[in-house]
Amino acid sequence: MKFKFLSIAGALLCALAFVTLMPSRAQAQEGEMQVIDEVIAQVNDDVITLSTLKRETRERIDVLKQQGMTQQQAADEVNKHQIDLIVTLINEQLLLQKGKELDLASDVEAEVNRRLLQIANEQGITTIANLEAAMKQSGMVLADVRQTMRSEMMKQAVFQQEVDRRVYLGFSTDEVKKYFEAHKDKFRKPESVTISEIYLNTQDKDDAAVRARAQELVAQIRAGADFKAVAASNSEREKNGVRTAPKDGGEVGTFEVPSLREDIAASLKGVKEGGITDIIKSPDGYQILRVDKRTAEGTTPNFNDNQVREAMTVERQPKEREDYMQKLRNEAFIKIAETYRAQVEPLLKITTTTAAKSEDKESNKKNKKP
Repeated sequence: MKFKFLSIAGALLCALAFVTLMPSRAQAQEGEMQVIDEVIAQVNDDVITLSTLKRETRERIDVLKQQGMTQQQAADEVNKHQIDLIVTLINEQLLLQKGKELDLASDVEAEVNRRLLQIANEQGITTIANLEAAMKQSGMVLADVRQTMRSEMMKQAVFQQEVDRRVYLGFSTDEVKKYFEAHKDKFRKPESVTISEIYLNTQDKDDAAVRARAQELVAQIRAGADFKAVAASNSEREKNGVRTAPKDGGEVGTFEVPSLREDIAASLKGVKEGGITDIIKSPDGYQILRVDKRTAEGTTPNFNDNQVREAMTVERQPKEREDYMQKLRNEAFIKIAETYRAQVEPLLKITTTTAAKSEDKESNKKNKKP
């Protein structure tokens, strides 16, 4: 099994106080202090602030809006899970700290650069500077994108090195063979489809009108119109903010049916080669898909040790990763601000012994003489 080591740094380094204070220019002379941020949780030597929670909340709201929710619906949904989000931020901070400890930062940075160059090449952009300019036009900041990539890659790198590798290598040869014999259906190659698309964008347009146009195109194609010609004239995918005519008649690629989005898989079900789906609603448009080719489910392959170990690892992954996270939480110094403590601490499931040790650690720091 091949493991990649990716990653991040960062977080705000702070003192033990649970409110960050700074004198305002007008108040400084009077010796008064002004609250500029609130610390929600201290995680070892790092802190999670209210501004961080607000930023993460906004990002999650934006994702839900892209999936079709209204601003109010998205806000209500995210706010309903605010305590879970705080727990997630604590877990992420522990993983980032572990990544630093494991010295994964340089490998991660190299992977971030590689991925950014790959994105640039896919968009026909030749330099990172031009990529940054293109992102800026779309309202994105390259530095923020880098930070997000570092964080996500680091978390996965820690899990891969500390959990997945151990699980993967921990199975005996006898266990692997027995698993294969008991789960042969898992290793049969699934059905796959090669598809092409026509995409009509609804952004800044009347949704009902675009929907009606999509239904007209379906009727035309089913009446005998050439799919590729209709795609070339009507498909509206955008690249760097510019509409681009689809290449190869709108061909998208080949996909294993179980990996397809649920609504797409349902729409494609029963559609024969050369046939098209009804219109499919997406967050910012409508799709019409054509089945170019179907490949039936394959027969059970011969035993492959690596393939079976990977399947067994994926099966064990959720529990093993959660056990690892619990271990990190139990070994860490975590203190939650009073406002959130009663709701957050039970979800962390930290042992009483560890909590007491953390309190002792903070007490010793406060009482330590200069």
